[in-house]
Amino acid sequence: MYRYNDFDHAFLAERNAQFRQQVERRIDGSLTEDEFRPLRLMNGLYLQLHAYMLRVAIPYGSLRADQMRQLALIADRWDKGYGHFTTRQNIQYNWPKLPEVPDILDALGEVQLHAIQTSGNTIRNVTADHFAGAAADEIADPRPVAELIRQWSTDHPEFQFLPRKFKIAVTGSPNDRAVVKSHDIGLRMIQNDVGEAGYEVLVGGGLGRTPMIGKVIRDFLPPADLLPYLEAIVSVYNQLGRRDNKYKARLKITVHENGLDTIREKVEARFDEVKRAFSGIDQQMLAEIRDHFAPPAFRQAETKVFDQAYEANPVFRSWADTNLAPHKAEGYAIVTVSMKKQGATPGDATSAQMRVLADLAENYGHDDLRISHEQNVILPHVHKSDLPAIYAALREVDLATANVGLISDIIACPGMDYCALATARAIPVAQEIAQRFDELKLEHDIGPLKLKISGCINACGHHHVGHIGILGLDRAGVENYQITLGGDGTETAEIGTRTGPGFAYDEITNAIERIVRTYLDLREGTDETFLMAYRRVGAEPFKTALYETEKAKSHAA
Repeated sequence: MYRYNDFDHAFLAERNAQFRQQVERRIDGSLTEDEFRPLRLMNGLYLQLHAYMLRVAIPYGSLRADQMRQLALIADRWDKGYGHFTTRQNIQYNWPKLPEVPDILDALGEVQLHAIQTSGNTIRNVTADHFAGAAADEIADPRPVAELIRQWSTDHPEFQFLPRKFKIAVTGSPNDRAVVKSHDIGLRMIQNDVGEAGYEVLVGGGLGRTPMIGKVIRDFLPPADLLPYLEAIVSVYNQLGRRDNKYKARLKITVHENGLDTIREKVEARFDEVKRAFSGIDQQMLAEIRDHFAPPAFRQAETKVFDQAYEANPVFRSWADTNLAPHKAEGYAIVTVSMKKQGATPGDATSAQMRVLADLAENYGHDDLRISHEQNVILPHVHKSDLPAIYAALREVDLATANVGLISDIIACPGMDYCALATARAIPVAQEIAQRFDELKLEHDIGPLKLKISGCINACGHHHVGHIGILGLDRAGVENYQITLGGDGTETAEIGTRTGPGFAYDEITNAIERIVRTYLDLREGTDETFLMAYRRVGAEPFKTALYETEKAKSHAA
């Protein structure tokens, strides 16, 4: 993983000292809240429903054990003993006190973490495939490039006041685990006809009020051209993006209003101008960064302990079948630790759980942890012989739930429990649905199904790309939940289709059960997933189950 140099340490110390002064001026009244707001947002500090919220960047989702322990310490010392992992691979603290925020930032700086550009109209935390450097299907590890982009974009003088927030995601695999098509810029590593690696570059993706799938602006971009090409895209957006209407300010609207061909023409012209200014220095930096991401020293050992546990313990076998993914190294596996025990708040981790995860990474996982956009934690490099011990440790802190990729592995935003923008609750809906299907003992029979919930139109829960998506809205003071079907956040990305009228809070779980039972009735064999079945039969059988069944019940009553 990347380690800070002297410049990084000095930069962060100066930035934190500057914000400490700004906080002091806000407290003594020298700054009004309106004056303080842009300053705090530049440092990841929000004002939510009940308190301030601090959003901490976890660059491309990667953490060391000492960093995870520091996050646990912050949760205990300055919050309420927990943190919330987000769909942007960040962690949020929901209860910090304003005078103590500078101390939190200093504590983060001790382990090379910060909250810079986790808010504001600037380039946000760069996200990446959470299996990076470990996945068996990977062309190349995307984290060095993500780190290069992070360094380039942090306090970039031209891009601190963009028309709107700007998000970049990168994956090193043809299989998209980073939702790159739903970002302002998505980078997907591919190989051309002669086997050279490069990037497919997409622009104009995004969810929220006007969801759109990113469009390919370059079929194949050589890696050496990546940074100047990104600079060209953001420069064109900075010039053309609307500042008169925040709902039309995102790059996706700029692309839509001007047309992809026009945007491409302007980007290519700007690229020709800026490319000369880089003079190869970015490639020198990238070479130095790559040294930080050398593969760990994978060990050779028998897997007999794993094989015996797998055969003897059906509960362990269920967990292994559900929560493990193939690793590129023989004898290794990728472990996804579910932060979605049925009834728990999706993405929340207690300080005790964080410390156990840190210990596991240090003792068994080559000191490497990842946060996924699906709000789970990954141990990317685990030898199979260590899996029984890891599983036992996870059980001790309620982290051994075998539901990764299943219906109770729900993405949910904080919703109206915390967020000042939310129009409906999301967390209780997720909890009730997860508990319902746990009680029914159906989720393993259902198989892969991604359910995502947002508490407002901003779509922080990624509901548009859920196989089943739920959007909570306010209808005349009453919570109303719309359902979308057929969304997909992978390389075959699609925006889900709305089924029809929404459902009340006390109706939504029953509605989801009707959808799932309809799928179970119509699927062609257990290998046909929900998404496959939906694409085969379309929305009508599900709409009938949702609305005709409800109508019949109403008439009967």
